[in-house]
Amino acid sequence: MTGSRFASRFFPDIAFLTEHGVPLRRLAQAIVLARRSGTDAASALLRAGLTDEDTYYRALATRLGLPFLDGAIPLDPASAYPECLRDGVASLAPGHGAAVVLAPRGRDIGDLLDEEAAHGPAALAGWAITTPTRLRLAVYGTMPAHVAAHAAGERDGPAPERAFARRPASHRLLALAVALSAALAVVAALPETAILPSVVAAQVLCLAAMVFRLGALVIPPPEVEAPPLPDAALPVYTVLVALHREAAVLRRLLPALAALDYPVAKLDIKLLIEADDAETAAALAAIPLPARFEVVTVPPGDPRTKPRALNAALPLARGDLLVVYDAEDVPEPDQLRRAASVFARAPSATACLQGRLVIDNHEGWLPRLFALEYAGLFDVVNPALAALGMPIPLGGTSMHLRTEVLRRLGGWNAWSVTEDAELGLRLALAGYRMGDLPSATFEEAPLGARSWLRQRCRWMKGFLQISLDHGRRPLATLSRLGPLRSLCAVALVPGAVLSALAYPVCFLATAWVFLRGGIEASPSLLENVATGLAVTVFLVGLVCLVGPMVQGCWRRRWFDLLPFFVLLPFYCLFLGAAAGCALVEFVRAPYRWNKTEHGLSRTTRSGWLTPVGPG
Repeated sequence: MTGSRFASRFFPDIAFLTEHGVPLRRLAQAIVLARRSGTDAASALLRAGLTDEDTYYRALATRLGLPFLDGAIPLDPASAYPECLRDGVASLAPGHGAAVVLAPRGRDIGDLLDEEAAHGPAALAGWAITTPTRLRLAVYGTMPAHVAAHAAGERDGPAPERAFARRPASHRLLALAVALSAALAVVAALPETAILPSVVAAQVLCLAAMVFRLGALVIPPPEVEAPPLPDAALPVYTVLVALHREAAVLRRLLPALAALDYPVAKLDIKLLIEADDAETAAALAAIPLPARFEVVTVPPGDPRTKPRALNAALPLARGDLLVVYDAEDVPEPDQLRRAASVFARAPSATACLQGRLVIDNHEGWLPRLFALEYAGLFDVVNPALAALGMPIPLGGTSMHLRTEVLRRLGGWNAWSVTEDAELGLRLALAGYRMGDLPSATFEEAPLGARSWLRQRCRWMKGFLQISLDHGRRPLATLSRLGPLRSLCAVALVPGAVLSALAYPVCFLATAWVFLRGGIEASPSLLENVATGLAVTVFLVGLVCLVGPMVQGCWRRRWFDLLPFFVLLPFYCLFLGAAAGCALVEFVRAPYRWNKTEHGLSRTTRSGWLTPVGPG
C-alpha cells in the first residue's frame, strides 16, 4: 500500500493535503507523531508546524466542497458567546450565502468528514469553513461588548459559587469601620472585670488561628509523586500567560515555554496581550513562534486586570487541564507531565494543584527575605494545608486546574486584584480540594522597596476584597466550609492583613514595655493570665513566622540565607506599611492593578532564571 493510500485509509483528516502540495514526508511525520501522542493527525500536523493553519483549512474546505472564508467574516451578532469560540461554530449574518461558519479542531474534523462521507455534500449545505484564528478575530470584531462583558463577569446566571467584587466596597469598609468603632466603644465602657475576659478570649482565638502554621512544621509534605503517563495517555494541556508591558522578559519566557517537555500535539500555549500594548505586540511579532503558540489580543474593556484577560482566553482553551504562568516565570520542563500524572490518579474532587514558587534572584536583602517567605509558604505551609484538605490561597502562577471545573465556577473574578487567592477560596466553597505539586517554578522578586511595596499593597488589597466579599454571608460560609476550614480561611486571608497591621503596634508596645524594665506581676490572676497569653501569642507568632521559613530554607539547602532572619522584624514593618497602604487604596482605587516590573534582575541562584536586565 502506497503512503498516500495508507494516509487516505487511516488518516483521512490529513490525506487530502497531498492534492494541495503538502509533501507526503510531512504527512508521514504527522502520522508518527499522532500515533506516539495518541491524538488525531490534524492536531499533530498543525501543532508541530508541519503545515500552516491557512493551508490546512483551505484544503479542508475544498475536500468538503464548501466555501472558505478568508476575508471579513459577517457573523450574526446574536451568535451565542462563548459557545461559538468553544465549539468552533458561529452563525453568519443573513444574505451572505452560507448560514453557518465552522472552524473545527481535532476529532471534530474527522466527524465532519464522516458526515460528508455518509450523507454526501448535501448534508453540509449552507456551511462554510474558516480557520480558528479567523473565527476568533471575527467574534472579537463583531461582538466586542459581549466578549468584554463575559470577561468582566457580567453575564446572565453566574455560577452560584461565584462572588463578585464589582460593586464599590468603600461603603462596606465604612460600615465595617463604624461597627468596629462602636464595638471598641462598648468594650471601653465595660468594667475591668468584663474587659479582661474579652481580651483573654481574643488571645485564645489568635492562638487557635496560628495552629495551621504551627502544624505545618510537623506535618510532612504529602506524597504526591505519581508514575509518569505515556504520551498517548496525556491530556491536552492549555498554558495561559497574561502579558502587559512585558517585552523585556520575552527572551527569557519564550524559551522556557518552548522547553516544556510535553507532546507538541497536545500543547496549547496562549500569550495574552492587551489591545493597547503596542510594545509587547511588536516584540512578539518580531519573534518566530512555534505553531503551538498563539498570541491573543484581549478586546478592550474594564477592569484592566490579569483575571479579565484570563477570562477572555478561557473559551479558547483546548485543554482538559490548564495552567497559568506569569511573564517572569521559568517552570521546570517536566512540570506539566508531573501535574497530568497527579491529576490522573487524584480523585475528581481535586480541582487544582499548586506548584512550588521559588524566588531565584537573591540580590539585596529584600529579595532574600522574599525568597525566605516564599520558601516557608510554598515548600512548607501550602503542602501541609493540602495534606489536611484545608483551603489554600493559591499563588497567581503555576496553578494547574481542571478546565471544566474552572468553567463551571465561571472562571476568575475579574474584579479581584488577587484572583488566585479568591479562586482558591471559591474552589473550597464549592467542595473541591487543592493539592500540592512538588515542581518548581522560578520567579523574579521585586528589587526595590517601592516596587515591592506596590506589589504587596495589591495583594493586601485583594485580601480585603475577598474578606468583605465572601464575608457578606458568614453563616453560609461556615456551613459550607465547616468550623476548622473556616478558621483556616480567616487565618490566612483577613488574618494576614490584620496581623500585618497589628505587628508595628505590637512591636512598639513590646519594645516600650522592655525599655521600662520588663513585665511586672499583677495581684490579679486574670491580669496575669492575660499578660501570660500576650507573651505566648507573641512567642508563638514568632515561631509561626520564622519556623516555616527556616524549614523551607533548610529543605532548599539555602543555608547562606539563614543570617538574614535577623532582618525579619524590619521586613514585618514593611508588611505593616503595605497593609496600611492597602487600606487607603482599597477606598480610593479598589480595582487598580499595581503592575510589577520584571526583567530587572541581573542574578540567578539556580541558573534557571536567565538574567535579562542590563549588565
